[in-house]
Amino acid sequence: MSNDDVLLSSFQLGDLELPNRVLMAPLTRSRAQQPGDVPFEMNAEYYAQRASAGLIISEATQVSPQGKGYAFTPGIHSLDQIEGWKKVTDAVHKAGGRIHLQLWHVGRISRPELQPDGATPVAPSAIKPQGAKTYISAESGMVDVLEPRALGTDEIPGIVEQFRKGAENAKAAGFDGVEIHAANGYLLDQFIKSNSNQRTDNYGGSLANRLRLPLEIVDAVVDVWGKGRTGIRVSPTGSFNGMNEPDPAETYGELAKELDKRGIAYIEVVEDSFQGNLASGRPENVIRAIRDGFSGRYIANGNYNADEARQRISDGLCDLATFGRPFIANPDLPERFRTGAPLNEWDDSTFYGGSEAGYTDYPKLTKAEAAS
Repeated sequence: MSNDDVLLSSFQLGDLELPNRVLMAPLTRSRAQQPGDVPFEMNAEYYAQRASAGLIISEATQVSPQGKGYAFTPGIHSLDQIEGWKKVTDAVHKAGGRIHLQLWHVGRISRPELQPDGATPVAPSAIKPQGAKTYISAESGMVDVLEPRALGTDEIPGIVEQFRKGAENAKAAGFDGVEIHAANGYLLDQFIKSNSNQRTDNYGGSLANRLRLPLEIVDAVVDVWGKGRTGIRVSPTGSFNGMNEPDPAETYGELAKELDKRGIAYIEVVEDSFQGNLASGRPENVIRAIRDGFSGRYIANGNYNADEARQRISDGLCDLATFGRPFIANPDLPERFRTGAPLNEWDDSTFYGGSEAGYTDYPKLTKAEAAS
């Protein structure tokens, strides 16, 4: 590629200067050390291999034991987890990279087997998500999610505090910033979307009420990190985990305006998902509504290749792009984009759980291949 490749140009994202616009998407890999859901040396190697990304956004990481929804996913709520994540951030920084932690509470996408004292998972409303499944052990396979318990109004401040504490712990672990997970049918998405939020208090009903909890969490996280190191992920038209929003342009256009008031660094938008999407192709009207409402950086996600990312950046439809499965299989993805080298194919049977296989053993280009 030419030296003026827009995808490989440096870029200012909030407080961070990025060397390129090829970002690594948050990717659940379910390889935290047990017991305790603690990141360890294998995770550090995996992330350090991908440090040439403009920015790594970590796998979704539960902000509390209540926020856990899948076996073997990491947390950011214990001292051991903080120390484990330090191994990751140290390795990424030593390799010249930058990394944000994604803060996660799954809400209803859990099971009592994964909850403290076998408690019922929580949600905005006691609505079982149709078709949603999770895994509770290495042997369980995918099992159905059950009907959750509706959070009491008096419990909401505690949810905000979980995210605040997670943000504080992420800072202690050496991250460069955080991304709030408000996508893919998890707790904050459940509050935003009207099909999963049927509350009658100040956190449900009107659009303003449905946005209240996510915005309170944004405010709490900005208090910890500052607006220049805080981002958020949303999936306006995503159907994964039983989600459906009848008017995503209005809902997410309004959310974008509220986030703009807060001046956060970016919104990452899942535009198209292999996990389920209600729009046919990219939801251009929703993208336009978010772009019109938010003056910060727009990060596009969803089945992108290099050429489409270049074109949409050039057309002003996004500022940067996150790549998921291509980064799993290609730790040197920016270099492959630079040289036009072929991409390794991913093995989806190794996406979730396991060991080094399909995790740290994908090859980088040799020096000769990179120079050719």
